[in-house]
Amino acid sequence: MRYDLNALRSLVALMEERSVSRAAERLGISQPALSNSLNRLRLLLQDPLFVRERYGMRPTEKAQMIGPIIAQALQQIDAVVQEQQEFDPAHAKRQFIIAANSYVEFILIPELVVRLQQTAPGLSIRVVPFGTSITESGLVSGDTAFALGRVVDPPDNVVVQKLFDDGLHCVVRAGHPSVSDPMTKDQFEQLKHVNVLPPGHLKAGLFQALDRVGLKRDLAVSLTHFLSVPDLIAETDYCATLPNRVCARLAQDPRLKLVAPPADLGRFPVELAWHSRYRNDPAHAWMRRLLRESFGEL
Repeated sequence: MRYDLNALRSLVALMEERSVSRAAERLGISQPALSNSLNRLRLLLQDPLFVRERYGMRPTEKAQMIGPIIAQALQQIDAVVQEQQEFDPAHAKRQFIIAANSYVEFILIPELVVRLQQTAPGLSIRVVPFGTSITESGLVSGDTAFALGRVVDPPDNVVVQKLFDDGLHCVVRAGHPSVSDPMTKDQFEQLKHVNVLPPGHLKAGLFQALDRVGLKRDLAVSLTHFLSVPDLIAETDYCATLPNRVCARLAQDPRLKLVAPPADLGRFPVELAWHSRYRNDPAHAWMRRLLRESFGEL
């Protein structure tokens, strides 16, 4: 019997996305093309496979039974093909999608782009948000090549590797009149604070760290990205508590100075995650090494 691999990929994409438009976008085809693939499978399997509902496409009992089997078979085919491919970074053309929180985007992406320009100019990256859900990042489906940040409760088909731990420090303006280094508890709690609230577990981690050591903050401003911090801190008497590697970047600004918080706020992990289907992909393995080396240089 002859099988249409594209139609099988359409089934798997629709099983995971539950939306014709999202599945078609993921596969890089039009919605009519995906519908045609699905219709061919319906004829072959003598089953509607999906039923349209108010909030998306619901798989039938048969689709739920065969979907995981087909997905595993396609992953095995991909692995066999990838193992036979040679990878020459100097001449390769490929895009990698990286799900990253704003912390990783701020400290790592510039270093990574410089390294790619030097060693693999034909490779490009597209950064997408990595919030609280690894599923929403596209990593579980395999569409996103990497996730960088704090990975919580990954599924079995996601590989997670710890890159390093980072700590927390405080940033104030260079001429701040009322802080010592390290700050006292009274100084910290009497200041107005700037809070950076990126999506994801970094946000929760800072609140938990402050609660653990009994520190309170008088929050004046909440931001979504570290790029907004320097100008705001430089023009006020406010304080921002940020990861050490972010602080190291900000320390290059003469308008700012770093001071230690009044208590040890602990450390948090930064992790690299990828779908197991890429385990034997030479290009993906090369990119994993480059990411580790880039973090090592920091």
